[in-house]
Amino acid sequence: MAIETILVAIGQDDEDRAKRLGEATIDVAGPTGAHVVLGHVFTQREYDEVVDRLDFSAGDRPDPSAVAERHVETRTIAQSLDAAGIDYEIRGSVGDRGESIVGLAEDVGADRVLVGGRRRSPAGKAVFGSTAQEVMLSSPCPVTFVQD
Repeated sequence: MAIETILVAIGQDDEDRAKRLGEATIDVAGPTGAHVVLGHVFTQREYDEVVDRLDFSAGDRPDPSAVAERHVETRTIAQSLDAAGIDYEIRGSVGDRGESIVGLAEDVGADRVLVGGRRRSPAGKAVFGSTAQEVMLSSPCPVTFVQD
């Protein structure tokens, strides 16, 4: 099966791993010529904080994609893709991270999802949950885990 569309799941905690996510995306998308969707998912609280911090107009509730385009994690990965000549678009959403990533993968017809994370013990996953684990279990397509 050819990889035509890759969803790169980006979240607030990905600033330290954005460069690694960009490299992994280029490794997969470069040889296949796949279209990349940079999907930045915000919780409602994160979205509100970012909108305030990025100085959008007072009272303005911008589209989550516009917020994602201006966010540091997304821009870092986008710059890597630009330098490599990879075709991409940016999509933002607000909601539960795992559900939103899976929904976005379905919406864009993703053939592969790339998701970053850190290693956790089984007890840590049980107590704190894991967005990556939820995506791996629910995704409509194969998932590549990009570890710190």
